[in-house]
Amino acid sequence: MRLEFQKKGPLQVLCLGAHSDDIEIGCGGALLQLQKSYPELKFRWVVFTAAGARAREAQKGAELFTRASEREVLLKEFRDGFLPYSGAAVKDCFEELKRGVTPDLIFTHWGNDAHQDHRLISELTWNTFRNHLILEYEIPKYDGDLGRPNFFVPLESPLHETKVNHLLEAFESQRSKPWFDRETFLGLMRIRGMESNSPSGYAEAFHARKIIAGGSA
Repeated sequence: MRLEFQKKGPLQVLCLGAHSDDIEIGCGGALLQLQKSYPELKFRWVVFTAAGARAREAQKGAELFTRASEREVLLKEFRDGFLPYSGAAVKDCFEELKRGVTPDLIFTHWGNDAHQDHRLISELTWNTFRNHLILEYEIPKYDGDLGRPNFFVPLESPLHETKVNHLLEAFESQRSKPWFDRETFLGLMRIRGMESNSPSGYAEAFHARKIIAGGSA
């Protein structure tokens, strides 16, 4: 299955992340690939726990990964790690989003992610956008919760390197963490590239629960 769209006007892409670097880690390569394939893109970029320095990083990450494309960045200030305990307020944000955007493609967290904030965002994505193409991205972490994704986006060279360079540039506060390094990000993309027989050797992978033939993908 190839990520291809046929429509008039800009492709509407909704990117949802619990934390400031989630979108970029999970689907940054796919976003860069989309921009090579579709000259007209409009991004709605939403981060739910972004305050202070993390808000500045989120803004910079969105700018690096969307470049010249039209974008709207929404940064919320919910407490990191406590999203499920603010569930009603987070749900209100989703209802507001639904009234303001009709996306052709949605990127969100994998529903079986070990992080409670990630799971809530995934659950509310499906609860809110019931007739849309949704791809759930993966984020490597200490919990060892990577699954068996079924949708792959091969990355043209050198987009895998561009993704990692942008991550290291945007998220200075995360560089001291032992997992936040070039080898981690390249390694996961290399494994997914092997699994999908990507010509460049690199890919990103997603969980696609439901894709309707003749629809958007």
